[in-house]
Amino acid sequence: MEQEAIQNYYPDELSYCYGCGRLNEHGHQIKSYWKGDKTIAHFSPKPYHIAIPGFVYGGLIASLIDCHGTGTAALASYRNEGRNPDTLPPFRFVTASLQVDYLKPTPLGVELEIIGTIVEIKGRKVISEITVSANGEITARGKVIAVQMPDSFTIAK
Repeated sequence: MEQEAIQNYYPDELSYCYGCGRLNEHGHQIKSYWKGDKTIAHFSPKPYHIAIPGFVYGGLIASLIDCHGTGTAALASYRNEGRNPDTLPPFRFVTASLQVDYLKPTPLGVELEIIGTIVEIKGRKVISEITVSANGEITARGKVIAVQMPDSFTIAK
């Protein structure tokens, strides 16, 4: 059975994020899954994600770490509660803190692998460490502190 990405379970009204929103036709639409006790996503940068010829823009790397971190938080929360992602209430996270370290230039033209490791789950907060790899080499590392989205968040009108 094929595993479903956590982003496919986000409620429609909360699925417009540029990085992970499945309903944002212009966004990255990353998909985060479990791979053992870690999470994984893949992304293939487009030629317009350029910083300098041959290399990815650092802001893209930060957004991949950010959105995979919030997806990792949702996956971890469901697992921590022994719940399936299709159960209510839904877990949806926002970023409270994002730290990114660029270790080496990330090449364009290759699929990136994004791996998440859960560091801590405490109440409404999940801390994860995220790596971005190209051709099997880690090019960036980040730490995401994600918090459950407040009930007061609604679509701006």
